[in-house]
Amino acid sequence: MQYDEVLKHLAPCGLDCVRCADYEHGEIKQLSTKLLQALSNNYGRVAKMKSDKKPAYQNYSCFEEILISFSRASCSGCRGDNILCPIECTAKNCYKDKGIDFCFQCNEYPCDRQFSGGLRERWMKINNRMKEIGVVEYYYEQIKLPRY
Repeated sequence: MQYDEVLKHLAPCGLDCVRCADYEHGEIKQLSTKLLQALSNNYGRVAKMKSDKKPAYQNYSCFEEILISFSRASCSGCRGDNILCPIECTAKNCYKDKGIDFCFQCNEYPCDRQFSGGLRERWMKINNRMKEIGVVEYYYEQIKLPRY
């Protein structure tokens, strides 16, 4: 994969948008849509029959609701126009102002930007790693790891 293609996957902070459950072109959306199609609208009836022997099936409607939510993912990623990322991060706007692709490329890196939920350490680790081995190599390294 080339650098320009990796830009479509990684946010300016370095997180992988494509593997996010909210990403409009992500694997989670695709798999959830496929599973919903395979189960169709009739599986609720089957789940009800199974619920006597397998109590987990009593919660099928909640599972289906989550699948539907995943299948409707519509975030464009932080480089797009429909940013729905719940992480409070200034990188999604700052990179445009600085004319860079990733935070580590900025001559002010590491800056004092604030990240929600204690993500500063993760942000530093990701950006330091990209700086060390390169963006494309980092992408190949991190896709082997769980997103969540």
